Order: sequence, then C-alpha cells, then structure tokens
Amino acid sequence: MTQFNFDLIKNIKSPADIKKMTVGELCRVAKEMRDAILYRTSLISGHVGSNLGDTETVIALHYVFDAPTDKLVFDVSHQAFVHKMITGRVDGFINPDSFANVGEYTIPTESPEYDLFYAGHTSPSISLCSGIARARDIMREKYNVVAIIGDGSLSGGEALEGLNVAASLKSNFIVVVIDNDMAIAPNTGGLYEGLKELRDTNGTATDNIFKAFGFDYLYVAEGNNLNAVIEAFRQVKDTDHPVVVHVNTQKGEGYAPAERDREYWHYSAPFDIPTGNPVHISEAPDYSDILLDFIMDKGTNDPRSLIISSATPGAFGLDAEKRSRLGKHYLSVDIAEQTGVAAMAGAARAGAKVIYPVMATFLQRAYDQLMEDWAMDPSPALMVTGGTGICGIPDQTHLGFWDIPYITSIPDIVYLAPANAEELKAMLEWGYEQREHKVAVRMPELSYEHADYAVDTDYSDLNRFKITRKGSRVALIGAGDFYIQAVKVAGKLAQSGIDTTVINPRFVSGVDKAMIESLKAEHELVVTLEDGSVEGGFGQRVAAAVGPTGMKSLSLGIPKHFYDRYDAKELMTQLGLDPEQIASVILTTLNAESTDAGLRNMHTR
Repeated sequence: MTQFNFDLIKNIKSPADIKKMTVGELCRVAKEMRDAILYRTSLISGHVGSNLGDTETVIALHYVFDAPTDKLVFDVSHQAFVHKMITGRVDGFINPDSFANVGEYTIPTESPEYDLFYAGHTSPSISLCSGIARARDIMREKYNVVAIIGDGSLSGGEALEGLNVAASLKSNFIVVVIDNDMAIAPNTGGLYEGLKELRDTNGTATDNIFKAFGFDYLYVAEGNNLNAVIEAFRQVKDTDHPVVVHVNTQKGEGYAPAERDREYWHYSAPFDIPTGNPVHISEAPDYSDILLDFIMDKGTNDPRSLIISSATPGAFGLDAEKRSRLGKHYLSVDIAEQTGVAAMAGAARAGAKVIYPVMATFLQRAYDQLMEDWAMDPSPALMVTGGTGICGIPDQTHLGFWDIPYITSIPDIVYLAPANAEELKAMLEWGYEQREHKVAVRMPELSYEHADYAVDTDYSDLNRFKITRKGSRVALIGAGDFYIQAVKVAGKLAQSGIDTTVINPRFVSGVDKAMIESLKAEHELVVTLEDGSVEGGFGQRVAAAVGPTGMKSLSLGIPKHFYDRYDAKELMTQLGLDPEQIASVILTTLNAESTDAGLRNMHTR
C-alpha cells in the first residue's frame, strides 16, 4: 500500500492552526491534504477530482478569512474535503477507523460552526448567502459572506437567480467561482463559452456575465498557485460591495490519472493509488446495461430520437465516446433538471421521440416543470428515473425515496415500476414507441432478476395489476424491485400453511380497483411492499382502495426520514423489510384478526 506522510495536517484542529504557517508550510499542507484525499477515497470511494482541484483555493480561504465569524458556504460541497480537514476533521481522512464519522458533503450536525448548510445538490450557495448577507446588514453586524461555487453549478437556474439578487445588495458579498471547465462531465452552453473567453483573455474579455449582473470582478489565472489565490482573497476581504473572484483551477490536480480523465475521476469507487485501477470489478449483470443498450440503439438508429441529459451522463453509462456517437441526437442541459424536463416536453411537442434518463434525487428540483410543462401538455416522451430506493445513493442529500410520491401526485404521468430485466426492456420499448402518454420508468436497484411469468409488451390498458401466483387469505403486492421481496415473503408464509396471492402492480401511478375488489372474496389482508417512502407512496394509495372492501391492509416501505450514510442491508433489517420480518408481521396481523373475530363471536352468542 502507498505510504503517506501526514505530519503537518494531523495536528490541524482549526483554521487558527494554518494561519500560523508560512506559505511554504502551507504548500506542504496542500500536498499532504491531496494525499489524504487519495488515501480516503482509494479505500472507501468518494469525490476525487473536485477536491484535488480546489485544494489551494480552500486553504487560501481559511488562511485569509476568519471562519466561523466569516461565513463560508460551499455549493454542492463535494469539494469540501480540504475545508473539513482544516476545521478539525482531518482524522476522517487519515485514520480509517474515523472515515465513517466524516461525510462527503457539508453537514451541520457534523460541524455546526463551519458547515452552515447541508449541501448535496447544485446551485443554492449564492441564494443562501443572499439571505445571510441581508440578515447581517439589518442586524448591523460586520463579517464577510463568501459563496464558493464550481463544478458546473453556475448552469443551475438558482445560481443565476442568486447572482441577480446578490448584486443588488450593495454590501459585502463575495462569490468565489472555482472554474475547472467541468461539471461532472465537460460543461456545455453559452455561459461556459463566456467563462472560457475570460480564461483565454486573463479575465479581460468584455463578455463578462458577472459584470453584467453588477459585480466587481477579479480573475486568478493560476488557481493552483497558493500565493496567487491568497493575494486575490486579501484584495477582496472586507469589501463593501459584491465581487466575484474567478479562480481557474485544474480538476484532479496533482494525481496523473485524474488529470488525464477528469470526467471518470469526478467520483471513484475504491482504487489502487499507483495505477488508478479499480480494486473491485463486477461482472454481474446490471439494469443500467439494459438502459444503455436501449438508449444507444434508439439514439443511433431512429432519426427522430433525442436523448437529454442534465449533467449526469456517466450515471447511465453515457461516456464521451457514446455521446460522440449520438451526435445531435444527444442534448446536454448541464446541471439544470428544470430545463431538462422542459426541453423533453418541448422536443416531444415538436415530434421528437425523447428519452430523458435522470437521477430521482435531482429530478425533484423540477416538480413544477413536471406538472406545468410536461403533464399538462400533449407531449408523449419517456423519462427514466435512476438512483431510486434503498439501494440508491445512501447519503441524505441524495436519497431516492420520494420519487413515487412526487411523480405520482401529478396527473397524467404513467409511472411504471419493472420488477425484472425482461419487464424493464418491455416497458422502455412501450414507453418510447407509444404516442398517447407521458411515461416514466423507475429503474430497479435492489437485485438483478429475471421474470418467472409471461411479461406483457403493451401497457396501454393503464393501471392493470398482474397476479403472478394465486392463493388466498393474504395478497402481497410487491412494487418494482420489491416484487422479489413479495415472492420471498410468500415462500416464508407457505411454511406456515398460508398459500399467498402474489401481485406485480407494474403501475405505481394508479390502482387496479377492479382487482382489489375481486380479492375480497378469498382474502383477509392486502399487503403492499415498496422500495420508497410509505408516506404518500404507492401503498397508501392501494390502502385507500382496500378500505371500503372490508379487508385489512398493511403498507410497508421506508418511513419518512433523512437516512444518512447507511448500509442498505442493515437499513432494511432495521426497518423490518427483510422477508422473515415481513412474514412475521403478517402472521401477527392475521392472528390478531382471528383473535378479534373470535371475541366478537363470543360476545354475539
């Protein structure tokens, strides 16, 4: 294993410790912190490139400014590792036993003084700081307010809204733009052409979006030169008006593999530091392979196809080579899901056959566009949501638990939840080819399964559930990737002599009321299982339909809570979602019902 020297940084407990150092010592600190970033991420995964790229910028921020009196707010905050090391959490980067104590993003419960906000989504920093700055001014306090934004976050609408407000405040307000010419993938669009012109002209181009908003402007050409960044921050500290400091950095600075392939190294699973090679290579089949094959087939063979991405192409396998093959059939809207949904609706309205793969946690930012721009208009298109459920991203800022409540609360969107590989293929094909509905498909995440029943290819008869096993007393409705949980629970109940009905609903945006009504002749209990929020979810909608039938219902899924940095298997057990636990709850419910019925019979004799 690569050996690192952490002699300087292991003694850093607060920003006061680096303020005592010479610039030469700070350069050694930067080297040790980069090594610490590689050490941690090589063992447990994490954001590599952005943290390596902004090391000098963040050291300079804490060297010049006086946090926590001065307020530093990181956008997205997957570039805040150095900030965490400076503010007393270095052990979480150099001691494996402490890795779990330090998260990927700024977390107020982790450091209330220095991490002002949870930040895992892009573009809020300037708007948050607008509120801080106005509160400071009305309370006649004196401190610097600094928004640190980079990795493509300027393309998010809230960032531009924030710039508009911040420029009007006419008081101390500093925006640090860390410009490495990247988001997760390379940036696109007119805004970034303007930033490139500023870089190419050493900040002198007349096309300056920040000046257009009303900011003073300072350019730092060598953003990985500690002296240069320190000098720039000294110039703007205690300013009495809004100013942008535009810092040109290199994503992945100091680590050759990350410098060569900045997109790949935005985030990495565990890797071998000398070579950059991944430690674990899985050859297991993956649902994302099915989606990628589908996208590439349609995008290269159908002249009407259009694939839209909002800055996470890598999450769906769309690397640079594949995006190049798609050519004009691929449209990146950068980090802007609102525009992604609106562009999907607009292209569909104009006759294109659109596929929009999007992470569920980021799609929630576009709720209004889902309703107003897509659902209300005759724009048939196919949206595919990834990162859903308990096996999605286990960080509270990225949870994919709420896609079913927020998508299915909107009329006229058909939300399909495939249970296996064959059903995913069929639903993608139907959703793409049909021209009547707005269709969303929820990617399964729990386990890779194959169908043991005949899979339908036409879903135009909406909200029709499918009985895959016929029994009595108990009906188990397992939505999407929790269908396999229903099958396993049925096996457990069979050991207790209960022959259970198993149902694959396929649709999570509606309820098959006719089927629910038909169950009451032979069933006492209807149980729904879903890999998502119970509150406002699929199961509660089914329970509302079960109520008038006289049957009992149980809705099982994920309780409404912000879970953070969990192990999926452990959380399922904690929530009682293992098949054995579910079967036990069902047996207890049946026994209680039988006891109640017996007591009622005794009282009526």
